[in-house]
Amino acid sequence: MTRRTRTLEPAYFDAVYARDSDPWKFGSSPYERNKYAATLSALPKARYENALEIGCSIGVLTRELAPRCDAILAVDVAPAPLIEARRRCAEFPSVRFEPMFVPGQWPGGLFDLVLLSEVVYYLQVEDLERLASKVVGSLIPGGDVVLVHWTGETDYPLTGDEAADLFIAAMRKNAPVQRTHRYSHFRLDVLAFR
Repeated sequence: MTRRTRTLEPAYFDAVYARDSDPWKFGSSPYERNKYAATLSALPKARYENALEIGCSIGVLTRELAPRCDAILAVDVAPAPLIEARRRCAEFPSVRFEPMFVPGQWPGGLFDLVLLSEVVYYLQVEDLERLASKVVGSLIPGGDVVLVHWTGETDYPLTGDEAADLFIAAMRKNAPVQRTHRYSHFRLDVLAFR
């Protein structure tokens, strides 16, 4: 499989969602259910004030995270899945959704949780480093960063392990890794911001 070398642009995701409204089967896959359960279980705190979820897609994980957060800003590069995400999370007025192509676009505000679930490997190294810098600038002291990545083969610019390792290296001086969990098809890293 030939890997892409550049950050995947919004048009890539627009085309994916035009073909299938749930292309990665977030709503029905046992893999996704297991990954969501592991992600929620790995969160260091029982409750967060202000969370940022990057790459929320159709909002399946957002909905599960919502009861543990006073507020969530959930963003995705493609506007199409945000329609379903808003519907899925309608009972949670504390959840906002915005289309956003990170790291070039970035929200204002400070967060005590930044969740990056299966998104960092879509970036080339330079954009990954910019993303890490944006995350550092948006975290309050004591905030947490959670990375989750598929570790199987893809055609993305980075593998799951490369994405996580490079992001962690970029964050290391500000947010050392607290825990890395390896599962059969994904890894989950928890970093604590100082």
